[in-house]
Amino acid sequence: MSDFSPLIDAAALAHLQTWQGKSETTPDSITTAPLRALSATLDRDDAPPVPGSVVPPLWHWLYFLPHARQSEIGPDGHPRRGGFLPPVPLPRRMWAGGRLRWDSGNALQVGQEVERTSTIQSVKHKAGRSGELLFVLVEHQFRNAQGVALTEEHDIVYRPLAQPGEAAPPPQKPPLAGQAAWSRTIVPDDVLLFRYSALTFNGHRIHYDRQYVTQVEGYPGLIVHGPLIATLLVDLVRRSVPGAQLASFAFKAVRPTFDLHAFSVHGTPSADGKTIELWAQDHEGWLTMQATATLA
Repeated sequence: MSDFSPLIDAAALAHLQTWQGKSETTPDSITTAPLRALSATLDRDDAPPVPGSVVPPLWHWLYFLPHARQSEIGPDGHPRRGGFLPPVPLPRRMWAGGRLRWDSGNALQVGQEVERTSTIQSVKHKAGRSGELLFVLVEHQFRNAQGVALTEEHDIVYRPLAQPGEAAPPPQKPPLAGQAAWSRTIVPDDVLLFRYSALTFNGHRIHYDRQYVTQVEGYPGLIVHGPLIATLLVDLVRRSVPGAQLASFAFKAVRPTFDLHAFSVHGTPSADGKTIELWAQDHEGWLTMQATATLA
C-alpha cells in the first residue's frame, strides 16, 4: 500500500475555508433565444417562447453564465481557480448534484430582469482509500421584481487525477431497476454535447476534447454533462405529465456517463403522483444519477 500524501493539508484547508460566506450577485435578462435553442437540442416540439413564458425547470442554467476572458481560462477549459470559487489544487472538478426549490407563485418568465445571488456555504475536505475530495457547497437565490423565485444548492466536487491502476468505485444498480413507469433512451453524440456546452458557455474540455479527457484526465470518453442529465430527467417528467409544475428537485451524480454508448432516463411516480423517483443508467444498467422531483 502506497503512502498517501494529501495535496490539501490543514493549513491549505483553512485557507480555502476563508472563502466560506463569500457572495456575489449577477444580473441577467430572461430572453427567448436560449430557450428556443435548448428546446431544439432536447428535440422538443415546444411553442416558441414569448414575453411572459415561464422558464421550464432547470432551464435557468442557460442564464447567469460566467464570462471569463480567454486569458483567464485554465488548462481544463474552466476559468482559472480563485476569484469567487476557492483556488482548489485538485485538478478534476465535477458538478456532483444539487437541490432546488421553486416559489409556486413567482415563476421566472421571459422578459424579466433577474438577479442571482451566490454564496459559498461550506468548503469540506475528505480523504480516504479512494484519495482526497474537496466539496464546495454554493447557494444561489434568484430574485425578480416580486422577490425570490428559486433557491438552489449546488454541490461541486474536486478530485485528483486518476492514477495508473486505480480501481473505480464499485457500480450500483438503480434501487427501482425494472420498475420504471417512464423510460427514454438518449444517444449522447458529440453534437449533443457540443450544443449543450455552447448553450451554457461551458468550456470544460472533458465534454468535447477527446484527447484531453482520455490522456490528461484519464477517462475513457467524453463525459456527458451532469446538468444535461438532470435536465433530461426533468424533461422526462414534463413529457410524461404534461403541464407538470415542480415544487422541488434534488439530484446526485453517482457515476460518470460517457459518450461511448447510449444511456437511459427513467421515472416512477408515487401512488399520489406528487413525488417522482428518477434515475439515469448507463448501457450496462449501472446507476449514474439519482433524483427526486416533487410536483406543486
